[in-house]
Amino acid sequence: MFTNSIISKSTTRLTQLSRQLSTTTMAPTSTKNSIKHFDYLVIGGGSGGVASARRAAKYGAKVLLIESNFKKFGGTCVNVGCVPKKVMWYTADLAHKKHDLYAYGLDKEPDSIKYGDFDWAKLKHKRDAYVTRLNGIYENNLKREKVDYAYGFAKFINSEGEVEVTLSGDQELPFLDEGKTYKKGEKLVFSADKNFDCHWWYSNCSSSVPGAELGTTSDGFFALEKQHKKVAIVGAGYIGVELSGVFSSLGSETHFFIRGDTVLRSFDEVIQNTVTDYYIDNLGINIHKQSTITKIEGSKDGKKVVHLKDGTSVEVDELIWTVGRKSLIDIGLDKVGVKINDKQQIVADEYQVTNNPKIFSLGDVVGKVELTPVAIAAGRRLSNRLFGGPEFAKDKLDYNNIPSVIFSHPEAGSIGLSTKEASEKYGEENLKIYQSKFTAMYYAMMDDQKDKSPTVYKIICAGPEEKVVGLHIVGDSSAEILQGFGVAIKMGATKKDFDNCVAIHPTSAEELVTMT
Repeated sequence: MFTNSIISKSTTRLTQLSRQLSTTTMAPTSTKNSIKHFDYLVIGGGSGGVASARRAAKYGAKVLLIESNFKKFGGTCVNVGCVPKKVMWYTADLAHKKHDLYAYGLDKEPDSIKYGDFDWAKLKHKRDAYVTRLNGIYENNLKREKVDYAYGFAKFINSEGEVEVTLSGDQELPFLDEGKTYKKGEKLVFSADKNFDCHWWYSNCSSSVPGAELGTTSDGFFALEKQHKKVAIVGAGYIGVELSGVFSSLGSETHFFIRGDTVLRSFDEVIQNTVTDYYIDNLGINIHKQSTITKIEGSKDGKKVVHLKDGTSVEVDELIWTVGRKSLIDIGLDKVGVKINDKQQIVADEYQVTNNPKIFSLGDVVGKVELTPVAIAAGRRLSNRLFGGPEFAKDKLDYNNIPSVIFSHPEAGSIGLSTKEASEKYGEENLKIYQSKFTAMYYAMMDDQKDKSPTVYKIICAGPEEKVVGLHIVGDSSAEILQGFGVAIKMGATKKDFDNCVAIHPTSAEELVTMT
């Protein structure tokens, strides 16, 4: 889930603007270079940018949204992130369930998906068509909310915050000239009282490794036209874990290169250890622990050879880097004096304001919580504060206790503090940890232990009242389970509150309200 955004405001028009907009009929005046002036200019048509633009328009603001990728509203999440990734996860999950049919008497022989069984091209075509439909839905929603938009690359061109847009495709811009087609490459200049940046990040490869460019990235994964028989994934984060699980489940020989001993090192140790062990022991993924890649070489037949520091090498058909993303900050931020940190992220405060009080930013590009729902929530709250009137003057997103999940096999999810973080904050002596590991009832019909996916739940409580400060779960349906428990934890639930909830039986989730 990846989204980014920037916004700018006038020093004379603040939150009262929404009241003025509802009564005035006078169009805003353009500045010296711009051909049109807006109340709000949003750079980046990802989920956060679109959400903020639509919310501002509902308050009566005149909004312009700029998206660099032609006809690709929705940002990383819709186009090369959460949405197509979840389609692939569903596919891999069905591959597992196909094998389970025999245990339930629905198939005469045990059957597993092998390389060559899966029609990659067919699914890609349908998946891409689904994404295109979503792009269109985003565009139609903007039209319905009367948000003006243009496809092009935007950058600041002066200290006044004027934005030059280089169009990324032929398009009509009815807010400028009804019926006229503007050509790809044309440059247009716009101005606004408030500018907001929620622009794209792009998937990164390890440029320090010679030959890194021979591989592709998580973005490139969604462009693959066929399934490769032997693949390498580099990077122990959730994207690497998810893509490794997909390839392995669909029959590809999968090599997973990580620098440490476990995957998902930013999550609680129970998630790290459970997923790592299951990937090795049950999915058969070749996890190369403590590996350092020294170079990548290509061969005449198109294969890639991954060379490691220990002198060994692995030849694969495809190499995918999942080592993070880089923000597109080359948009003239120096012209408006916006600061970036040493991670190339825009510096913004809790209200999404940069050091330039006319410029706002949120989403992945500010490096807080890099999740699509976070960007959407922050974008809406920002528009509430800027355009919604005095009652929203302090509206901002609380970044504490935000749930997140990994669509691994099995799924995993987390909200709140890890054991290490809770110990550092409250002291180990003030914690009580409840943990349970079991096999879900679904697997009762399976004879082979390797066919049984683990379920592990951990509840971290702090203080004499045993307030739940962390919840970490691994097992089937973890994403759906965590959404509900996330509400409880956000509301400050204690272990007693959990215990007072009567369990739903038989379910895996009942363990969370019966654990002792």
